Amino acid sequence: MNVHAPLARAPLDAATSAFAADVTEALSQHPKKLSPKYFYDAAGSELFEQITLLPEYYPTRTELDILRARGADIRAIIPHHAALVEFGAGATTKVRLLLNECEFGAYVPVDISGDFLNAQAAELRADFPALHVFPVTADFTAPFELPDAVRAMPKVGFFPGSTLGNFEPHEASAFLRSARAILGPGALMLIGIDLEKDEKQLYAAYNDAAGVTGQFNKNVLVRINRELGGDFDLAAFSHRAIYNRERHRIEMHLIARKPQTVHVLGRSFVFRAGESIHTESSYKYSLDRFAALAKGSGWTPKASWTDAQQQFSVHALVAGE
Repeated sequence: MNVHAPLARAPLDAATSAFAADVTEALSQHPKKLSPKYFYDAAGSELFEQITLLPEYYPTRTELDILRARGADIRAIIPHHAALVEFGAGATTKVRLLLNECEFGAYVPVDISGDFLNAQAAELRADFPALHVFPVTADFTAPFELPDAVRAMPKVGFFPGSTLGNFEPHEASAFLRSARAILGPGALMLIGIDLEKDEKQLYAAYNDAAGVTGQFNKNVLVRINRELGGDFDLAAFSHRAIYNRERHRIEMHLIARKPQTVHVLGRSFVFRAGESIHTESSYKYSLDRFAALAKGSGWTPKASWTDAQQQFSVHALVAGE
């Protein structure tokens, strides 16, 4: 790797500095890899919302169907006047189902995007005037403090959307342990988990005919260009999603179409033709394998619900001591 003189740039804020450090480290590795959390700027979040509406993409609508169908079962296990803590809060469609079904005393959405959180919180306060909403701007994969106002309340964690599948198994276990520590002993966790299924269905879901997932995948390069002064040529990279049978996961990659050198923050990164940037993994679980992961991470499975085709699952876990 060649190193060029640094470009003259304004000082980076803390979030952009972390982004810069992660990107330069990840692109220096062999094989190259970027964290999927960097998909989600405003444009990336909008593209993902488009993905959830695609005919090939089953997880969102299937999870919503489960939450609607099992609302009474979920309500029956929710403590009265609990604080609902959503890890990685996004669009409010799913959480609104819970808020309409259950009597929560407070809602704590947690995400790294403070502006987005505050906008969502304002909408929820208007629609649920009796609900106390306390947004927390934080990286939900790391320890964070809950607001003082909810400390004495029973806690219910909410982690929908099969996001846990984006973590490597050891990272998933670390997240579950961290969430248990944040929520406290006896807390409940509702979590969405995508299930193993026919590989053709998985392939179609991540290689949609409209090409929206490809745009979503390339959005991380758009961010690097815009925020870090990169010069990625988007046309020189192709989206590719494959199923890794041995590891039970879909992998998303950006494949260099030709030899090229890319510059980011004055550093040069050389790509061979066909070289990949691994941008996301999405692990698929059996019910038994997820139950084993939860137990090994300090949680006791309490209940699980699936759709009729067993494509997706929602689990209720109880935090151990």
